[in-house]
Amino acid sequence: MLELQQITKKFGERTILDHVDLTIEDGKILCIVGQSGGGKTTLLRCISGLEQIDSGKILVNGKEFDPYVNSNNEAVIGVVFQEYNLFPHLTVLENVMLAPQMVLKKDKETATREANELLKKLALGDKGNLYPWQLSGGQKQRVAIARALAMKPQILCYDEPTSALDPGLRDTVKEIILDLKKEKMTQIIVTHDIEFAKEIADDILKVKPLSN
Repeated sequence: MLELQQITKKFGERTILDHVDLTIEDGKILCIVGQSGGGKTTLLRCISGLEQIDSGKILVNGKEFDPYVNSNNEAVIGVVFQEYNLFPHLTVLENVMLAPQMVLKKDKETATREANELLKKLALGDKGNLYPWQLSGGQKQRVAIARALAMKPQILCYDEPTSALDPGLRDTVKEIILDLKKEKMTQIIVTHDIEFAKEIADDILKVKPLSN
């Protein structure tokens, strides 16, 4: 279970998150929706450790957890970025293998086997030797998901996972997210797509800009 207690985040004099309280049960899907400037992405970045909170607490399974300083954060909270952030000089397989080898210290044979299993699961089994520039947007999205899953996180966060996808690929991402739910993966999704959120979410958090 992930708990946020009184989370506050400011940029300069501007308050983006003001004493946010939030609880996400294990295996549930939370969608964070709302207009631009409401703090959706900032909240996700605080949860995933890409931004440091100014005050408040984050708890995972009842224990206080600081994703900003935790050296093994990716094994707890994984992130699928809107821009995918794949390494262009590495193949698809190498992109998925890299973090497990460097962070989790897995040997090459194990990392290769597990990466291939993930790629096959996400219908990318024949793409391992390709480079990111050779992939479609939907394929890059699935590689990004595979890379995050390779770290075996307890919680998986997505930043606008359908923003650049056509309707068919949008449905593919929806199916992946719902399949991961069956495997009890806790998922947090920032999206501007209200209908997409309604189709997949157990809970929806609506945010709006604060008056500063």
